[in-house]
Amino acid sequence: MLNKLITDTELRAHSFRTGSKTYPVPAQYTLTPAARDFIKEQGITLVESSAGMSRAPIPMRDGKPVYVLAESGAETTEKGEFLTHLRQNVLVPKTHPRIVLRGKLDSLQGEIILLQTLAAKERNTALQQELGEILTFTRSILGAEVKEEPMPPFFLLGMDSAALRHASHCVEEVFGIPHPIPDCSFGETAARLNCLRAAVRETELAAAAAFSQGERTDLIEALNRLSSAIYILFCKTVSGKGGNRP
Repeated sequence: MLNKLITDTELRAHSFRTGSKTYPVPAQYTLTPAARDFIKEQGITLVESSAGMSRAPIPMRDGKPVYVLAESGAETTEKGEFLTHLRQNVLVPKTHPRIVLRGKLDSLQGEIILLQTLAAKERNTALQQELGEILTFTRSILGAEVKEEPMPPFFLLGMDSAALRHASHCVEEVFGIPHPIPDCSFGETAARLNCLRAAVRETELAAAAAFSQGERTDLIEALNRLSSAIYILFCKTVSGKGGNRP
């Protein structure tokens, strides 16, 4: 199993978003020296946690679970194979737009991890670390949707929302190259980053379809800036500035 590499940048971003003095870690992880220093300076406690989402207990009646069908409000004690949890004991069809969105976010995490694996194989530590930030941020989006909580202010790749948007729009100013048109000559890493960005855009469309206009604009913005962040990594790779912050 690939160890998760935890950097000071990732810790700072989490601290900025949540204000928490705890940081969830998987069973296997490695801290960079700067991360160790940050933990010591800020009094951060590392807490081992599973990747799964916590779920509230299902209400019981006469020894049987009580579910509610979201579409009709009717109660049932049976959870059919074509139904799944929207929240707690509320069930929806697996084709529900919000369930489709969660599937997209799950797939997105898988693609990020695959690209992290490639970065580790190529000993591209800077990209591996940045993708770790991207992965943590993607999981925070999924968590905010599942728990129906607002996205906190975020800080990604050393930038806030406005700075991410600026860097992704002003490529020539930031990276010294015109907006790059994806091409096989850029190499495998750039090609996979381009695919990852396309996957984020598809996820953003799924989010737009899952919520009425004006609902969960925080999730839409977060996904839009996630796309910007991956495009920034793409531009850094193409321009040869990988490892440097804009």
